[in-house]
Amino acid sequence: MSNSLLHILNNDCPHCHQGKVFNEKSIFFKFSFPKMNEYCPHCHYKFKKEPGYFFGAMYVSYGLTVAQGIATYVIARFFFEETFDLRIIPIIMTVIILLATFNIRLSRLLWIYMFKNYSS
Repeated sequence: MSNSLLHILNNDCPHCHQGKVFNEKSIFFKFSFPKMNEYCPHCHYKFKKEPGYFFGAMYVSYGLTVAQGIATYVIARFFFEETFDLRIIPIIMTVIILLATFNIRLSRLLWIYMFKNYSS
């Protein structure tokens, strides 16, 4: 499990762990829309299995966004006197917008690794 998590965060191919899923070396701190390879440059593993394959990754991205929003609220509320101050909302929105491209990359990688054929 920890090896898979390390490979996901390193943007490694789920089949050979040598090629990259996205054109960038790292999935962190990239604010452009991600460009995904169709095949692994090393082993030619096809990442997109069928049309609409990554629709499920949208649910993963939604879950990540909700978790990040809740975590941001829990951290930010200590800086305000009231339990729920409306000034927290722009902070949460800013964090969600800044992490949007990271969430796209991470959710697609998680989706690919969830449906990887572990028998081969």
